[in-house]
Amino acid sequence: MRKKIAIIGSGISGLSAAAYLSKEGNEVHVFEKNSTPGGRARQFKTDNGYAFDMGPSWYWMPDIIENFFQDFGFKATDFYQLVSLDPQFEMVFQDGNLDIPKSPVALKELFEQLEPGAGKKFDAFMKSAQYKYEVGMQDFVNKPCHSWWEFVSPKIATSALKLDLLSNFRDYVGNYFAHPKLRTLMEFPVIFLGASPKQIPALYSLMNYGGYALGTWYPMGGFYELVLAMKKIAESQGAIFHFNHPVEKIQTEGKRATSLLINGQAWAFDTVVASSDYHHTETLLDGEERNYSQKYWESRTFAPSSLVYYLGFNEKIPNLKHHTLFFENDLDEHIHTIYEDKKWPEKPLFYACCPSKTDPSVAPSGHENIFLLMPLAIGLEDDEATRETYFLEMIHRLEKHAVTSGLLSKLDFKRSYCVSDFMHDYNAYGGNAYGLANTLSQTAVLKPSIKNKKLTNLYYTGQLTVPGPGVPPSIISGKIVAKEVAQLNIHRYEKTV
Repeated sequence: MRKKIAIIGSGISGLSAAAYLSKEGNEVHVFEKNSTPGGRARQFKTDNGYAFDMGPSWYWMPDIIENFFQDFGFKATDFYQLVSLDPQFEMVFQDGNLDIPKSPVALKELFEQLEPGAGKKFDAFMKSAQYKYEVGMQDFVNKPCHSWWEFVSPKIATSALKLDLLSNFRDYVGNYFAHPKLRTLMEFPVIFLGASPKQIPALYSLMNYGGYALGTWYPMGGFYELVLAMKKIAESQGAIFHFNHPVEKIQTEGKRATSLLINGQAWAFDTVVASSDYHHTETLLDGEERNYSQKYWESRTFAPSSLVYYLGFNEKIPNLKHHTLFFENDLDEHIHTIYEDKKWPEKPLFYACCPSKTDPSVAPSGHENIFLLMPLAIGLEDDEATRETYFLEMIHRLEKHAVTSGLLSKLDFKRSYCVSDFMHDYNAYGGNAYGLANTLSQTAVLKPSIKNKKLTNLYYTGQLTVPGPGVPPSIISGKIVAKEVAQLNIHRYEKTV
């Protein structure tokens, strides 16, 4: 039964939901407050020839992304060229650097060099991680998480011990490796999940498999090529996009959302799916129609915000890889400033992405495109002077690593992006960049519900609900909510027949 469906926001989860809901024959309208699609995965171009991806840059779990395309009869390579990065990335420590090779054999050899016996343990770790990946990404993350009963199945029951659901990631890694660099390397992927390894379930070693075993990739033209491809697929199914259309109010009657107020005009719909920031979406409702109180949101553990600099340099920078992690300082100390002290870090870690090392199209000939990202606590004051202080520190460490100098004199583009920008552009709660942390107390059913509990036809998708933060989970989130809406339509049809 054809329904008229509104989707608020055109981030990854909104694009996914739009494609799947349109495929079911619905009339789907996507409303985006900004002028371009993608949400945090937007891209901007400069007058002097740079193209900057504003958010995601790690193309991990390529099979999950590929599944999306296959659902519509396509392949990712129908839309963009994928390049496998080798090395996958580099880690910079106080006493030396590590290049992380693409080859599993070479990676095992690296482990053995740093810690005798660690090569065999690496094999065991990755075998277990592969099992978690195959079970977790097929059985766990595709649940709508209305009830724990969804997880009661013979397969999940027999897998429970192997999945290490109740162990924490820090201790789990420590059971395999003693060398501090190896432990940092294995803990790094869960930082994307937005919490200390002490708080992340060991289940998420699946991230190590999704990254190190399946490889680190780059779509030529930038990560935004994925956004454009998803939009094309949604449009090919009939979805209609409306940019510069911020939603001002979700209007309701009884127990139903009936229309969206946009630029002072009411647009009527049968169903509403919000891929916008969950907390912000709830402010578009009257208080009694919201799932959660302000106190609830204040009690949640959010993944970090970030200080980001988009930089263009008028010459090539030596000794820099596509991805470089600057871990000269202590990981736990930086994490503590984010989640406990909730202040600007004294000894920060940061990440540098230089896509022009792989893709000449993102910078003028002979120039370099770099963005720097430093994780931060949400809700911080981020005045320009504070941003600049950390910018200069990151540039100094970049110069030291690249064995070069005078980078400031070679800048021909510079733009910062921080907490207040996330709030302004995405209505992000506290300026969060990655959603809710995937802690044990915020996993599965314990995440914010994908369905409004007061209104029968309002749903939520994206990084603040199931399955969680990241590009592949957001794609899955859109598919989950589309299935839920389809089931609602079937139930209504059955009642009318």
